[in-house]
Amino acid sequence: MDILTFIVCVTAFVTTALALLLTWDIRAKRVQSQQTVLQAVRHYVGVRSLQVMGLFFRRKLMSATRHVEDTQAAFLMGVLHENASTKYGGEKGFEKMKTYEDFRSGQPLTRYEDYADYVQRMMDGEKMVLTRQQPVIFGVSSGTSGNSKIIPMLKKQQTMFFLHVVSVFYGCLLEAFPQVSSKLKKTLKIFFNPRWRTSKSGIRIGPNSSTPASQKNILHMYSTPAAAFDILSEPDAVYVHLLFALKDRHLGMIEGNFASLIYNAMVTLNRSLQQLLHDIRQGTLNADLNIPADIRVELEKLLQPDPTRAEEIQRAFDGGVTGVCRRIWPELELILTVDSGAFAPYADRLRSTFCRGVPIYSAVYAATEGLTGINLWPGQQPSRYLPHPALQFLEFIPVDSCHLDQPRTLLLHQLKEGEEYEVVLTNVSGLYRYRVGDVVKVTGFCNQCPIFEFQYRIGQFLNVRGEKTSESLFYETLCETVAQWSGVTLVDYCCAESVLVDDTDFRRPTESESYAPCYHVFLEVETEDGLALLSEDQKRMIDERMCAKSYVYSSFRVKGSIDVMKVHILRHGAFQDLRQYALQNTEASSNQFKVPRVLKRRSLVEFLLKKEL
Repeated sequence: MDILTFIVCVTAFVTTALALLLTWDIRAKRVQSQQTVLQAVRHYVGVRSLQVMGLFFRRKLMSATRHVEDTQAAFLMGVLHENASTKYGGEKGFEKMKTYEDFRSGQPLTRYEDYADYVQRMMDGEKMVLTRQQPVIFGVSSGTSGNSKIIPMLKKQQTMFFLHVVSVFYGCLLEAFPQVSSKLKKTLKIFFNPRWRTSKSGIRIGPNSSTPASQKNILHMYSTPAAAFDILSEPDAVYVHLLFALKDRHLGMIEGNFASLIYNAMVTLNRSLQQLLHDIRQGTLNADLNIPADIRVELEKLLQPDPTRAEEIQRAFDGGVTGVCRRIWPELELILTVDSGAFAPYADRLRSTFCRGVPIYSAVYAATEGLTGINLWPGQQPSRYLPHPALQFLEFIPVDSCHLDQPRTLLLHQLKEGEEYEVVLTNVSGLYRYRVGDVVKVTGFCNQCPIFEFQYRIGQFLNVRGEKTSESLFYETLCETVAQWSGVTLVDYCCAESVLVDDTDFRRPTESESYAPCYHVFLEVETEDGLALLSEDQKRMIDERMCAKSYVYSSFRVKGSIDVMKVHILRHGAFQDLRQYALQNTEASSNQFKVPRVLKRRSLVEFLLKKEL
């Protein structure tokens, strides 16, 4: 046998052995008899590919954290060079900027208002405005703290996010929870196709968060059939998500952009349980659902009567809703969703009720404007995030200077542990020294790179007398107070400054009431007796606790400059109704909506006042 023949034989043997090993591994991991071999192979390749990419790009991230200053400088100069010939770059003199100091002196700090006209020109079809490359989408922000913003998004930024962020956190996920990939288990992914509109330039306008349209290549990894993602009515789509997830006893993970999405789905599961069980038992699809006929036909083809599974689910609920997800899905390993900031109350409710015993991993801290950090520590609470120095240029405003229009900024390598800062970013999609409005706290370092915890959004202050009570401080106060109310559980909450509430009711205050401004607190609670009412003494405890936690607030209360908080107890389901109302009156999609913790729109205040018990 000559050497060439020997090499061919060895190659053939190794290839065959690897193919047999791969086939055996796929068969061993396959848990669903209805999953075809091709579907199993695609699922297997998808998981393994993300694992391999995750290892590679995590090493690149670690390298960047060891050379933060150089990495940041290289990114900034690359962006300026790339966009020097644009309209915006020409106006600001990008071509002459050779250092960060040049950039800082020639480019002021910006807010969205500084870009609105440029973005409109891009939507009208003008090229070379903010970036050399044309955007692939105009991303619409959630509008939580005001009106929605429209942010251009380049293909380059989407690719960078998938490679350097998604693959990295997925690798961390599998490292911390290896059982997620031990079998080819599907994921219940709660997300919806948005209602897109198109700019004059022919580019789509809509949410930049993950949607079925943006994840077509991996829809086979989800428990929901592909056809169901074209259901545009959110309540009906949620029902179908739940129906097919319940039929799958091997479900391995539940995923949603935000904890609020998953919590609301679990509430729907509890309320619609008997109808869902009927459909599973009979192999039918609720005739009352608003589903297009062609989609209904496709879904009904996949349904078969399964009375055994229906009885399993009923027995799981017989033990109550606490921990029910693990009883429904014994192989459920993880909840993948954002649990920080405005979503903390929903995550807390999931942990204490439906999903008790199931870890929650908040993988990414990001917004339409850009990424702030990746969570490399899935098992730790509270969630912490590591910024990626190679994906965007970051500056920081010390929190005591946030009120200034053009404060001096610090760079990533200049931050100090324990300090709080407002985030400023420059990205590849045309935002330059952009004030995001998020405040983070440095809790440690990874090599030279700081690690953040999200604190609050600048626009989510309560500030009736200059006291600046942050979202995080109020939530902490509220949680400590609720803990003292025996038999009471907080479901949801938000606040408003009295100027918005008073303008909805033009009556004069009674003699016992004050003209001083105050906080109005809207609460949805559950009690052991089901009445959902609080005594006046219990309501006053929130104000007393805030006085104990905040010297500034207490001093205004003592002087009579701020009146006692007014607490409104809302009917059950009020915040779910608020969500639907807000979605109908903003451009935000179901995937990205956030309940504003401090209401800034009078229409939302008026809506909640009508829900008061």
